[in-house]
Amino acid sequence: MKYRTYPNSDVTVSEVGFGLWTISTGWWGEHSDDDAVRMLQEAYDLGITFYDAADAYGNGRSEEQLAQAFAGRRDKVVYATKFGYDFYHHGDERRGQNELPQDFSPSFVRFALEQSLRRLRTDCIDIYQIHNAKLEHVYDDALWSLLEDLKREGKIRMYGVALGPAIGWLVESLEAVRVRNVASQQIIWNILEQFPGDQMIRAAGECQSPTGYQIRVPHASGMLEGRYTPQTVFPPNDHRNHRPKSWLINGCKKVETLRFLERDGRTLGQASIQWLLREPRVVSVLPNIYDGGQLREFAAASEGVAALTDAEYERVQALAKTNFGVVEDPMNYKGTMDKESVSARR
Repeated sequence: MKYRTYPNSDVTVSEVGFGLWTISTGWWGEHSDDDAVRMLQEAYDLGITFYDAADAYGNGRSEEQLAQAFAGRRDKVVYATKFGYDFYHHGDERRGQNELPQDFSPSFVRFALEQSLRRLRTDCIDIYQIHNAKLEHVYDDALWSLLEDLKREGKIRMYGVALGPAIGWLVESLEAVRVRNVASQQIIWNILEQFPGDQMIRAAGECQSPTGYQIRVPHASGMLEGRYTPQTVFPPNDHRNHRPKSWLINGCKKVETLRFLERDGRTLGQASIQWLLREPRVVSVLPNIYDGGQLREFAAASEGVAALTDAEYERVQALAKTNFGVVEDPMNYKGTMDKESVSARR
C-alpha cells in the first residue's frame, strides 16, 4: 500500500481507503457488526489506514463499528466522519436514501460532534466533513467560523465537504474551493462518470487551492467491477434496484469496451482505482467494499498489480469522448460551470 498526505497538513492516508456506508446502512446488503469489524481489521492488515464514516450511516452505527475495530490502535488510523443530518429527531423517518432534515446551526454541530467523539471513543476527529453541503452552507460564515474554532480547540484536525449528486454537487464544489479554500472534498468520480468530477478538480488547480480529494463510488456503483450482466438481479434492499434497467444494460455495454484493462492479473476494478490515482490531487479512493474478496482485490490496486500505462489511460479517455460507444440520454446534474448560474444561486 502506498500513502499520500493532504496538502499543507500532516494528515497522511492510504491510497485506498474504506468507506463504511456499505457495511453500516443496509443499502449494499446486510452485514452484522461482527462481520463489519472483522472486515475493518482485515483492511488494516492490508495497509488501509483511512476510514470514512458518517454520523448518519446507520444512525451512528458506522462510528461505533470503527471504535470497536480499532480499540487500542486509534493512533494508527485516520478517521473521517460527517455531520449535518438530524437523525436524532428524524431517524425513524428514513425511507431508503431520501434525505433527512439537515441542521448546521452552531449548537447542533457542537452537539453532533460530541456524539461522534463519544461513539468513536476518541478525543479528536481527523477529518470532519459537512455532509451533502448545499450552496447556502458554503456561504454560511457562522458554520465555517465554528469549524475553525473546533480545529483550534483540538477536537478536529481538518475539515471539508462531502458532496453528492442531485443534492448539492458541482456549484457547491466550485464555491467551496473558491470561497473557502477547503482542505478536503469527497466527490463521486470514475471512468464512466467523469463529469463533473473533472471540472471540480480542474477548478482547484485553477484556484491554486490546497484541496485534497477523496473519491467515492469509484466503480460507478459496482459497474466497473466488471461482474454485472444485463440479467443481474440485485437484492430487494439494494439501492441499485431503484435504478432504471437502462442503467444496467448501457453500463454493461460500456464495460465491454474497457476489457483491455484486464491484463497480467489486474482486474478492471483495480485498473479503475489506478485511473483515479493518476490525479495527484486525489489523496484516497474509497471503493464500495462489501465482502472480503473485494477488500483484498481493491487494496492491491495501490501497488500490488501491474500499473496503468499512459497508453491505456489515453485509450480510456478516447473512449470516454464517445460515451464508450453507447447512445443514451445525458445524465442531469445540479448546477453548471457558468458564473451567472453561481450568482443566481447565492
